[in-house]
Amino acid sequence: MDDGYRNTNLYQGGREANQVSDDYRYQDGNYEGYAPNDGYYRGGDEPAHEEDAQSDVTEGHDEDDEVYEGEYQGIPHPDDIKEKQKKRAPAMDDEYRDRADLMAERMEDEEQLAHQYENIIEECGHGRFQWTLFFVLGLALMADGVELFVVGFVLPSAEKDMCLSSSNKGMLGLIVYLGMMVGAVMLGGLADKLGRKKCLILSLAINAAFAFLSSFVQGYGFFLFCRLISGLGIGGSLPIVFAYFSEFLSREKRGEHLSWLCMFWMIGGIFASAMAWSIIPHYGWGFSMGTNYHFHSWRVFVLVCALPCIASLVALKFMPESPRFLLEIGKHDEAWMILKQVHDTNMRAKGEPERVFTVSYIKTPKQVDEFIEIQSSTGTWYQRWLVRITTTFKQVWDNVLYCLTAQYRMNTLMLAVVWFTMALSYYGLIVWFPDMIRYLQDEAYESRVKIFDEEEVSHFTFNFTLENQIHRNGEYRNDKFIGMKFKEVRFEDSLFEECYFEDVTSSETFFENCTIISTVFYNTDLYEHKFINCRLINSTFMKEKEGCHLDFEEDNDFLIYLVSFLGSLSVLPGNIISALLMDKIGRIKMIGGSMLISAVCCFFLFFGNSESAMIGWQCLFCGASIAAWNALDVITVELYPTDKRATAFGILNGLCKFGAILGNSIFASFVGITKVVPILLASSALVGGGLLALRLPETRDQVLM
Repeated sequence: MDDGYRNTNLYQGGREANQVSDDYRYQDGNYEGYAPNDGYYRGGDEPAHEEDAQSDVTEGHDEDDEVYEGEYQGIPHPDDIKEKQKKRAPAMDDEYRDRADLMAERMEDEEQLAHQYENIIEECGHGRFQWTLFFVLGLALMADGVELFVVGFVLPSAEKDMCLSSSNKGMLGLIVYLGMMVGAVMLGGLADKLGRKKCLILSLAINAAFAFLSSFVQGYGFFLFCRLISGLGIGGSLPIVFAYFSEFLSREKRGEHLSWLCMFWMIGGIFASAMAWSIIPHYGWGFSMGTNYHFHSWRVFVLVCALPCIASLVALKFMPESPRFLLEIGKHDEAWMILKQVHDTNMRAKGEPERVFTVSYIKTPKQVDEFIEIQSSTGTWYQRWLVRITTTFKQVWDNVLYCLTAQYRMNTLMLAVVWFTMALSYYGLIVWFPDMIRYLQDEAYESRVKIFDEEEVSHFTFNFTLENQIHRNGEYRNDKFIGMKFKEVRFEDSLFEECYFEDVTSSETFFENCTIISTVFYNTDLYEHKFINCRLINSTFMKEKEGCHLDFEEDNDFLIYLVSFLGSLSVLPGNIISALLMDKIGRIKMIGGSMLISAVCCFFLFFGNSESAMIGWQCLFCGASIAAWNALDVITVELYPTDKRATAFGILNGLCKFGAILGNSIFASFVGITKVVPILLASSALVGGGLLALRLPETRDQVLM
């Protein structure tokens, strides 16, 4: 009874002390030393008690083995509660704080990191490491340049090897741009979540695998699919390459060296042109397996064009991840080790291996993303992967939307217009130039046509090639056409009686309003559609040729290689000038000036009435416009923060490829009709985009956020 009374007084005394005393402290967001008036213990500092006010349960125990008087009631010790509360305090703070506050804190951290990182890169110096990465990423950019030329070079061969119609050829030309458009957006977004190196390896691996596969498939549908996926892979490499390389460059080196990197796109075009010129005409560089599988020289060319991608893929395995990206996701130690590697590599190359990397700690931004981690025992493996993939793509989509928030909306929209107008005019004209040259060639070819009227030939054997001829009102009796070729030949209102055709191949050859009597066609490709409004009486078609037949020496247009080669080579002066002046005159003036000069070059196309004139104006246009492309790449990298950089670049580059698709379709439709519409459309787009570009913010003096 006394024990119970003593315990009751002790508890009441504690309550009175708590009610009277206002002496409590607030620390780390928790009130300590304060017990509420509800009869329950909440933890905190115990009130002072008299020495004799202790439970008999605890009497006789040593100090180290002392039992808290409420332990028998299941109440935890106040010291344990206080320790747990301290551990939970930061997490509880973040849980109950507004997301906007967390984002504001993260942005403040990113700004501090941006300036610190700039100082670190300057301490690391610019040397062997950056030049090694320059060539590795240059090979990836070279693969992108090659990809744009591959289909154009193989079309003259593939159209006959796979019996392509005009619509099929058009689709094959556009499918690569479609794949690049999707790949730029998708893989560019993933690079901001999974890492630059990992996504670039994925991108190049997809391109190399499907480019290799496309050289072996025989059907048009499979070839089209392989080129689509190949384009998707290489399209994702462009935004990653520029984001990746920029994060190893200091402010004073960034504009110049990103411009030098753009030269590899030119090298890719030159490589593709040279390989096409040296490989495709050699029809014998291939093999056949039976009658259905043929591996002609143009397929060898497709294989060779995959070499830059494969070389970059192998070399990239030895390069590190971007330390700027690693810091962005909170991996401080990995980033520090890579930066030390950069520093030590450059210092050893400079002959100063004794110099020590002085950075010991790097600011990392506050992590606010919610990642879902699933235990291996939770659900099936594909359910776990589905959740991870869904979460990743949701984060990518959030990044896409972030580029349109108030902070970046105006810059994104203006850049989108500039990218689109540049692509519409540039890619449209790049396709229009060779088409116009081919049209001028066709006009000159048609002007040399030979016309034969009312000729009578009998008992004669034709065993040679007939080319660019029109035969009207002729009569052919008991003639033999053996082992010969017809190229651009038309027979109109003619009579063939008791003739014999054997082993005949033809190109653009037709019989119109002809009468064909008792004639035998054996092993020819003179199919039914080549006889237009003709009367066939007692005539026999035996063992028609199957598939399409190709004579490279006669049918391939060598001028297309020369035009592409000169067009790629002509950008060399523009690349050099833009690299040397990028950091001196600024990105904005470079874009605006280059686009306006290119627009002026377009007007001179009105005077391009010959093949040589068109080639000359094409070279001038390409050389003037390349500076705008280089400056666009640089400013796009610099306008967006690290965790949005590849995403924004991917969106804008995807829009660029959409502009290329429209430009190709629109400009090609006016070939042979008028030059006015393509020239006015291209020049207007360039003037509008150039003037709008002058309103963009200059970025040459800002650190990489």
